[in-house]
Amino acid sequence: MSTVQRYMFTIDDLVKARGESHELSFQGDSPETFAAMLQSALREPSLWQRWRALQPDPDAIDPALGLNDPAATVQAHQSDLHVSVEVRSSLPHAIIKHRMTLLVGKHWTLRDVSAA
Repeated sequence: MSTVQRYMFTIDDLVKARGESHELSFQGDSPETFAAMLQSALREPSLWQRWRALQPDPDAIDPALGLNDPAATVQAHQSDLHVSVEVRSSLPHAIIKHRMTLLVGKHWTLRDVSAA
């Protein structure tokens, strides 16, 4: 794994932010619940495994997409409707992006990436 990076995201309206697959999507309404769910998705393989099982040819999925970071941390804070999300992880951006998209669809924006 690479060095730990700090990713800053915003979600415009967490209550309406949902992924395409209901069974994989975030269903809560609080930043704390979202942070816990994303942190779990980055630390453990269960979300990725469920997504992989839904694919037409699960065996064709690159196993590198299933990497995890047991030390990943996520914090989220709400201001008006906007939620700021801070992720600290050694996972590549592509994996974090994939997990974010599974949970909240395309309802997020990457604001900054820096060394943690």
